[in-house]
Amino acid sequence: MEEFLNDLPKLAKEKHKVHKKFLKKLKQKPPKSLDQQMQELHDETFEEIDCLNCANCCKTTGPLFTNKDIERIAKHFKMKPSQFIQTYLRIDEDNDYVLQQLPCPFLADDNYCLIYDVRPKACAEFPHTDRKKFHQINNLTLKNTEVCPAAYQIVEKMMTRLKH
Repeated sequence: MEEFLNDLPKLAKEKHKVHKKFLKKLKQKPPKSLDQQMQELHDETFEEIDCLNCANCCKTTGPLFTNKDIERIAKHFKMKPSQFIQTYLRIDEDNDYVLQQLPCPFLADDNYCLIYDVRPKACAEFPHTDRKKFHQINNLTLKNTEVCPAAYQIVEKMMTRLKH
């Protein structure tokens, strides 16, 4: 896994145009069974890949924090939402709350999430490969293939399965 993770940025860059073209075609004409096929590929891939061996998403990218996320996590820490924001978050160029620093301050040395039960919605749904209407998030999926070995493998498997 470590070797694949080290090679992932290079692999994703090499396959960027191919993946982008495939996802664009998929968006233009999604098969009727796309959501079902994506769920199968997602489940199959996550039987092979253990996020605890990687945690690259937590080390290299930060989630968006919704107001609900902020309130829930602040409550978990027995903090006021404003105090949580001041301590951990900043506003990015898109006017979204994101982490002040990476890796994520809630990532433990063993790759476990210290706030797993109350983690942001974006973390819980990452890499978003099992969501409904998958074809609507092509840009996000393309970006996630650079960070997440599972997302990369799911797109590769999808290209083979759907032969677009």
